[in-house]
Amino acid sequence: MIVGFRCDAGAASGAGHLVRCVALAEELRARGVEVVFLGDVSGSEWARAQLRERGFPLVAAPPAPVRLAALARELRLDAVVLDSYHLPQDTGAVLRDAGFPVLAIVDGDPLGQEADLYLDQNLGAEHRDLPLSRRLAGARYVLLRDSVRRRRRAPRAGPVPRVLCFFGGTDSAGVAPAWAEALRATGVPFQGTVVSPAPFAAGGPITVIPPTDRLPELMAGADLVVTAAGSAVWELLYLGVPTALSWVADNQLIGYRELVGRGAAAGLGRAPGADAVDLLARLLTHPAVREEHGRRGGGLVDGKGRERVADALLKLP
Repeated sequence: MIVGFRCDAGAASGAGHLVRCVALAEELRARGVEVVFLGDVSGSEWARAQLRERGFPLVAAPPAPVRLAALARELRLDAVVLDSYHLPQDTGAVLRDAGFPVLAIVDGDPLGQEADLYLDQNLGAEHRDLPLSRRLAGARYVLLRDSVRRRRRAPRAGPVPRVLCFFGGTDSAGVAPAWAEALRATGVPFQGTVVSPAPFAAGGPITVIPPTDRLPELMAGADLVVTAAGSAVWELLYLGVPTALSWVADNQLIGYRELVGRGAAAGLGRAPGADAVDLLARLLTHPAVREEHGRRGGGLVDGKGRERVADALLKLP
């Protein structure tokens, strides 16, 4: 069996869609299924490395749905996974008419895309009333990579908190420098690591590093993570790491509001203003406050979501 993943990643679009597709692809390959990625992965060496290092082939995908269906026939695909906000609305319909079962990974609104099966892994998605016939919804279906599933957080009692700050695999909104400055503005001692594809001089206790495959290790070793409410949030919930959230795209508001409302993460708002600096200072100063967020978040994601999704995908006629 061969499954194709239609998704893109790059400096402008970020790498979240690619990361969750890679997680599902790892599960399928472990079951003996061949996978191929269809799309554009450019502008981010880190994103390209996610496919290259796993041996997942990448084929350029034509924009027209009819041509995509022709490519799927040429590659002898048995099913197609769609994960993009920018595909033509009739992509799923054309693929289904051509005889390909389709799984669409969505974040709330399916944006008019037709599919045999929809996956919305956002927290609380199972409670939203959406007119979708077959749907896998909620944190039970979160897709996690191997590199995260084999990690466990080891809480420590160091005098100076370790802070990790990152915004996806590409920091497509370019906000890492501003949040690094917000951390410094707290005036509270900490050891910081900021992940940024564009190097900058953060100064003080902060070290800036490029995107890295060590991210799961860095997350597991952090006392506090500052990030956006994107795909990495589910990895942090699985690890139980105290997290302070912002958002850089409107589609991230679903996860942001749900997590902050449950107390599973601290809410920094969209921009690093005075209120955000005050909240960061409180989190850095009071270990019990930040650990409570980690406690509430831990357990929401059990790490078996990709197995459930693969079961459902492989049962599609």
